[in-house]
Amino acid sequence: MDAIQKTLLEKIAGLHDVPQGAYNIRANGKLDSRKTTDNIDIVTKEDKPGIDIIIKPGTKNESVHIPVLLSETGLHDLVYNDFYIGEGADVTIVAGCGIHNGGKEESAHDGIHSFHLAKNAKLKYIEKHYGEGDGEGKNLMNPTTVVELDEGAHMEMETSQIKGIDSTLRKTTATLGARASLVIHESIMTHGMQSATTDFSVSLNGEDSNANVVSRSVAKGKSRQLFLSCIDGNNRCAGHTECDAIIMDEASVSAVPKITANDVNASLIHEAAIGKIAGEQLMKLMTLGLSEKEAEEKIVDGFLK
Repeated sequence: MDAIQKTLLEKIAGLHDVPQGAYNIRANGKLDSRKTTDNIDIVTKEDKPGIDIIIKPGTKNESVHIPVLLSETGLHDLVYNDFYIGEGADVTIVAGCGIHNGGKEESAHDGIHSFHLAKNAKLKYIEKHYGEGDGEGKNLMNPTTVVELDEGAHMEMETSQIKGIDSTLRKTTATLGARASLVIHESIMTHGMQSATTDFSVSLNGEDSNANVVSRSVAKGKSRQLFLSCIDGNNRCAGHTECDAIIMDEASVSAVPKITANDVNASLIHEAAIGKIAGEQLMKLMTLGLSEKEAEEKIVDGFLK
């Protein structure tokens, strides 16, 4: 990896070098490096771009890093990654994409990730998106996530768009079996003329399944954001979806939460709140010696964590 790619790797995965455990690093549309372990296998797909990540049943305390790095302007990268988490496994997967665009053409990454969690499997999934570059070309990212949770499986997703993404459509669909649980925490920052759409669709099919979908976002400049969330309760279950947004400057934010109960024992809640930074918050920090801009940045950073 060159210096630019190493910087991107640090931004999206907190890595300064190759990680411990299993990993697959993709750079400019090609495999850069890979490592497997006794319990985690990574196999290149033969019919389309992407990989299969296969985690053996019972695997504990192991991790997989699968970052994608783009530093060539005008590159449109598309990958299909399938994750098979074996019964009773408990692992962490760190993904994400970083784009450095120094040219006039747009650069884009579309990642289609499908997760298949077997009975009682547990997964923590972390995904960060980041863009930079001094060129005129736009940075585009359109992640698609498909989740299938078998009986008793649990998945926690932490997804964030740090900065520098001109346009994004983030689509997530999930199907939950009996006693399965899903927790999603999303954070997004937009500025300038950027646009971001997130679209969550969760089907609580299994008895005693539950889902908690929370999105926090900050919109600056003239950027636009749209939050869509739909939870269907098809059995005795519990579901909660929430969107909290801070709006600044001339930005626009829309939130459209939707819940549908198809069973008398479904318990579903939706919440949405959009507003500006409270004046008393700014004043309190400014009395501690911060400028107004510094106070705003402090509040925004804390809100998105």
